[in-house]
Amino acid sequence: MLLITGMPGVGKTTILCKVAEQLHDRRIGGFYTQEIRKDGERCGFLLKTFAGLQKTIAHIDFPHVHRVGKYGVDIAGIDAAVTSALALKANVDLYLVDEIGKMECLSASFIAAMEKLFDCGKPLVATIGKKGSGFIEQVKRRPDALLWEATHANRNKLPEQILHWLIPFSNQA
Repeated sequence: MLLITGMPGVGKTTILCKVAEQLHDRRIGGFYTQEIRKDGERCGFLLKTFAGLQKTIAHIDFPHVHRVGKYGVDIAGIDAAVTSALALKANVDLYLVDEIGKMECLSASFIAAMEKLFDCGKPLVATIGKKGSGFIEQVKRRPDALLWEATHANRNKLPEQILHWLIPFSNQA
């Protein structure tokens, strides 16, 4: 598994989406997140699956029962989205996951699905928080985890490097 880490705002999601664009002929499982903005300010996050499902998973207007920073997190929404997006399917060639982060890790379903993906034998590229404890830290310490850091200096080259990393897996599909 390949993990892409880096400071917030460095472009991890953009990198993963550029990889997905280049793999349009492959069957991709997983999801990416997108900021929700209002009047130029970030007010929440959408989770979008590569199969087309879209779910608001965090918002400043959500009840703050479960929260990360100023955002209320919809754990049931995360659960519903990841149940299909991260399900092990024979017809999926690879998994792209954005991200293994604090919000997603509030979901036991997300953690369970990720643990299955780690051991399924299919290629997995995931973004992961640079900071974080618990599951985030455990994932980075896995012996099968290759950790690359995205920076402002290398972010434009990383999609091509990730695609190159995926080449040996293309013969398995």
